Amino acid sequence: MSKKRLITIYLVPIIIVLAALACSSDNEATQVPVDDAPFEGMSASAANCDYEGEIKSIEALDELTVKFTLCFPDPAFVQKVTSPAIGILPTGYLEETEGADEIITKPVGTGPYKFERWDPGNEIVFKRHDDYWGDKAKEETLVFRWNSEASQRLNELRAGSIDGMDNVSPADFGTVESESDLALYVRPSINVAYVGMSAAFKPFDDPKVRRAVAFAIDRQRLVDNFYPPGSIIATQFLPPSLFGYTPNLEFFRYDRVQAEKLLDNAGVLRGDDGIRFTTTMSYRDVVRSYLPQPGIVAQDIQAQLKEVGIDVKLQVMESGAYLDAVFAGDQLPMHLLGGFVDYPDGSNLLSFLFSGTSLPVFGAKFKEISDAVDETNRRADPDDRLRFFREANIAIRDLAPVVPFAHGGSAAAYKASIEGAHVSPMAVFDQFAVMEDPDDDNIIWMQNAEPVGLYCALNTDGESLRACSQVHEGLLAFSVGGTEVVPALAHAFTVNEDSTEWTFELRPGVRFHDGSLLDANDVVLSYLVQWDVEHPFHPGPGRVPTFSAFFGRLLNAPAP
Repeated sequence: MSKKRLITIYLVPIIIVLAALACSSDNEATQVPVDDAPFEGMSASAANCDYEGEIKSIEALDELTVKFTLCFPDPAFVQKVTSPAIGILPTGYLEETEGADEIITKPVGTGPYKFERWDPGNEIVFKRHDDYWGDKAKEETLVFRWNSEASQRLNELRAGSIDGMDNVSPADFGTVESESDLALYVRPSINVAYVGMSAAFKPFDDPKVRRAVAFAIDRQRLVDNFYPPGSIIATQFLPPSLFGYTPNLEFFRYDRVQAEKLLDNAGVLRGDDGIRFTTTMSYRDVVRSYLPQPGIVAQDIQAQLKEVGIDVKLQVMESGAYLDAVFAGDQLPMHLLGGFVDYPDGSNLLSFLFSGTSLPVFGAKFKEISDAVDETNRRADPDDRLRFFREANIAIRDLAPVVPFAHGGSAAAYKASIEGAHVSPMAVFDQFAVMEDPDDDNIIWMQNAEPVGLYCALNTDGESLRACSQVHEGLLAFSVGGTEVVPALAHAFTVNEDSTEWTFELRPGVRFHDGSLLDANDVVLSYLVQWDVEHPFHPGPGRVPTFSAFFGRLLNAPAP
């Protein structure tokens, strides 16, 4: 497929309109010419919106114009297209690799940094993309390293072997602030930590047992003892700062007596040894903003549940295998996890776990929850949305598939000399291209763990998403260190009156890291390989969690 060389580059301010789109159908995606011009535009469509997805069609109207037609309004659509999980890849690279593992380990995007090499277990090196369409990266080289121990990351920062580190230990916030050559950057607590229970395992199929677990966990104790300043107790799944939070929603207070009564009423009685039942709680030993000390928190929850007769065995798992097991829903009786936001709206946290098309993370689908969550994604009116958010939040409380216990504060630390240092409220959108080290020509960043991969359609872990966001770009982006949606690969867009047709104008002259020019077909194909399970480059069933959470059921997906 030939691409015309475009030499005009222009910028147009974007007007952010929060409304959106929805449905699609169960039929085949097609690729047809849009017009008779030399450029052959791709088009992917569903016959109708019966397939329970949001996207009805995606069309390349011309070389620099992409149109999305949705089945229903989506108030967060412009925020979703910022995600590095649906960043745009070059058509030629997708065709060359056929969606194989090479795109996971050798990414090609349009971002300010391009992939140089990955030394597994040690570091990933990125180099400045000198043909970048926007402001060039301040430093020639960006290096990602990792260490699971917060104290070791801080020692490396003090020694000057790195320039910045993620997730300062709760005990070291004051220490970093007191050292003049270091700087602390605190994130807002827009995340959630929770204990999840699978109804695929007895006795967690009984909501009385799940509610008993909620009564048995002392959330205040966990936050006071194991979380840094800025953390707050979770009184519901959504943090107070997100749209969708329900004020004055009474949650399960810590009450061991009530927990014991519920377990007795469920017929889960103490044996001669005082144990009611034995189960397993799994977790990964990876620090997160929502879970700064996973092992210690797990042990404390274990001790608290033992007091009401629940004998919990702890199981530590490798991160990738753990997430696969969690999303399967029927492999882990209990799990300790949490989530951060990809965009600042309550639908983001809820859709991943509770939408009608999400995976059965908790061993069953809870219709009372999923119906309400789905409506929050389809209503343009804020008051309508808040009504359905309230329904969802109440149903999550009453059915208790999860026990949210904390919205964690967190912080990164940098050498005080680093210019442009910042943290993103969404945790994974830190933009290292704007940072400058006056002492050398690189930025060296140390995070908690090694990325799982660099094709973030497949990943939900923060380490991968942060790395991907240096290489891959969406149609739009978030402002540096903020939540404002700004132009990226698209410099402008228009939307129809009922917010179901969105047309994006791409920047001319944008070059991928392989030298090819961005056009509308790159956008269509990048979305299509995730959307259509029958596309030959599709990664495989269940392997595009972000796309599914954002846009509902995939095209041609088998019936649940």
